[in-house]
Amino acid sequence: RDSSDRRAAKVYIALPKEKMGQDLIAEPAFNAKFRQGRAQDIIGEVLKSKLANMSYHADNTSTWTREIADDIKVKLKEMALERYKFVVQVVIGEQRGEGVKMGSRCFWDPNTDNYATAEYSNASIFCVAVAFGVYLY
Repeated sequence: RDSSDRRAAKVYIALPKEKMGQDLIAEPAFNAKFRQGRAQDIIGEVLKSKLANMSYHADNTSTWTREIADDIKVKLKEMALERYKFVVQVVIGEQRGEGVKMGSRCFWDPNTDNYATAEYSNASIFCVAVAFGVYLY
């Protein structure tokens, strides 16, 4: 067969009437949703354990942010929330007494998706971490 003869094939799956709609889950059960409070506790614990007694070094911050984000994702996955994808953003900066604002925008379903944030600071550094829990339909 020549590649120009290939046509897109459509696949249809026929379900018996008694099975129609039973296997499709529109959104998670109430107790299986991403919980902001629990996620915020997890983020705070990771930040404290990783950054306690650390001082700011510009050369180390990229490694620290990756490690912290990975640790937060691992801990969030331990919550065993099926069909959730986690996106984690971590910002580390030098403590100089200046203000910092951080913002983000997302397109999501407010019934299933949520976010949690936590901050950590000491005399030398500040860190802000945000975790987004997005339900995959």
